[in-house]
Amino acid sequence: MLKKEASKITGGLSAPGKMPEGSYNLPAAACQTGQKLAKIADTPCSGCYALKGRYRFPNVKEALERRLASLDHGSWIPAMATLIKDKKHFRWHDSGDLQSADHLRKIFEVCASTPDTAHWLPTQERKYLPMKGSTIPPNLVIRLSNAKNDTKPGTAWTHWSTVVTKPRAGHVCPAPDQGGKCMSCRACWNKDVKEIQYRKH
Repeated sequence: MLKKEASKITGGLSAPGKMPEGSYNLPAAACQTGQKLAKIADTPCSGCYALKGRYRFPNVKEALERRLASLDHGSWIPAMATLIKDKKHFRWHDSGDLQSADHLRKIFEVCASTPDTAHWLPTQERKYLPMKGSTIPPNLVIRLSNAKNDTKPGTAWTHWSTVVTKPRAGHVCPAPDQGGKCMSCRACWNKDVKEIQYRKH
């Protein structure tokens, strides 16, 4: 499959300035858990960046909706694999989140089809984890986001992210000190890093 055709099927990849090699985003308004948390203070979704700023531009909103609609396309899996296969690192959903267990299954298949790519999936959708009958691909790190800021991860999952106002011992995302960019840091994709702390901004 050519990349031009793959982009047409999937709506194309997104290119957030922070990320090293691209991402794939969906409308934050379609987040199931995130939309509930957005109404609650001191949660990572309160004041969500993906519900304001450039995400409200008509062309951006159109692209987000196009990607959301593409999830049901019969060739979405091979098309996504075509777009991702040359990348060393890939982030799922710089905005938006999992829509269903089937959506997660499809992501697993894309990861399996791109074994040379390290994948990172942050999510609030606990109801889809773990997914019965499936094994998480070895090249995928799923980071469950703590639902409240300044809390410590539990034991229900292996890899976490937490928004903090006061960082504690552990890995703290260096992006705020690097012009808002990952630069050489790849901790989010690293399975040896069990928790990432993101400073609230």
